[in-house]
Amino acid sequence: MTLSSSPVGFDDIAAQKRTPPVYRRRRGAIKHRHIGSYIAVAVVMIFFLFPLAFLLNTSLKSNAEFARNPMGLVIDPQWSNFPQAWSQGGFGTFILNSLLYTIGGAGIGVLITLVLGFPVARGYIRGARQMMIVFVLILFLPNALITQFQLLLHLHLYDSRLGYILIVAAGVGVGPLLFRGFVTSIPTELDEAAAIDGAGYWRFIFTFVAPLARPALTTVFLLQAVWIWNEIILATVLLPDQSKAPLTLGLFRFQGTYTNQWGLLSAATILVATPLIIAYVFLQRYIVAGVIGGAIKG
Repeated sequence: MTLSSSPVGFDDIAAQKRTPPVYRRRRGAIKHRHIGSYIAVAVVMIFFLFPLAFLLNTSLKSNAEFARNPMGLVIDPQWSNFPQAWSQGGFGTFILNSLLYTIGGAGIGVLITLVLGFPVARGYIRGARQMMIVFVLILFLPNALITQFQLLLHLHLYDSRLGYILIVAAGVGVGPLLFRGFVTSIPTELDEAAAIDGAGYWRFIFTFVAPLARPALTTVFLLQAVWIWNEIILATVLLPDQSKAPLTLGLFRFQGTYTNQWGLLSAATILVATPLIIAYVFLQRYIVAGVIGGAIKG
């Protein structure tokens, strides 16, 4: 009997025979390594998603059901906890304050990072290397709450929105370090070419450096915005007027002297965290690009 074509799988068998055993073992090792990576990612996702799932499960419970079984799955979901938490916490007023503080503080923080980080990264000022060491040390120092309180008190900015915005804007954190990584990737010849063409220093920073370092600046803005949105200690001390309080202080309205409204408190916490989760879903590529790019290029 004559075959018109090669049997199915004949070419694959022949290719395997031509492939040395060493390479076949390496391919198998790579496949096993990928499986191990997937398992590790799944475990990490469980650790991160479990608190959110537990919080959502608690937010759907009534006080009586939570008292009977705090750790169990919800039996009678109370979806009305979310609108009740919104109205009881007064979030309609607080959310406007939080948006003002977050956008204003993070925006000024990005400006500080750009103006301060570029000359330090380029070494255009004296003691640039020492200043980078100071940036690192600041990350490990405690918050100077009393000093900030006294500063705003003497500047007559205590219990004011402007004073709080200026204080949170100064908390740039790792911003200068991330920005330095991107600045070092920009060739110094661009600085020289701009100087020869007559571009001023400030024009060069805002028209050339800022667009090139957009991923880093976006990451700095998002990281600082997350911190300002969740900040509660400075707001408690520096903003005694409840009409100027941010969204996080509304969570105190669900705590009593002897009992807590755990269902409403969990629902309110989800309402506070939802804008950050949505922002991260749409802007995560900028965060990854800014952190990884700054780490590699720095």
